[in-house]
Amino acid sequence: MDGNQKYKVIVSGKAMQMLGTHIRFLAQVNKEATKKKKEELMTAMRSLEQMPQRFPFFEEMYIPPNKYHKMFVKKWYLILYQIKDDTVYIDYILDCRKDYSWLIR
Repeated sequence: MDGNQKYKVIVSGKAMQMLGTHIRFLAQVNKEATKKKKEELMTAMRSLEQMPQRFPFFEEMYIPPNKYHKMFVKKWYLILYQIKDDTVYIDYILDCRKDYSWLIR
């Protein structure tokens, strides 16, 4: 695919649920930051319409090689996604401050 190719981005139900959990938690801590962080994450995900290959693969022992790409979003968030043909599938939105060892087992 060339650099001008526009990919379709699909966010899984599980990833949307994870996003909701992160936003609800943040709202309990700092309501003013909640809207900004949500928009930041949504903008990052939308950016995958262009050149989603720009981010490296997520390499962990129990994850099949070259399955997920990883994108870090300011400080604490990790978005894991797959690219299939002209579609980007966002499967996980992780808060790196929390234990996500369940994912790599």
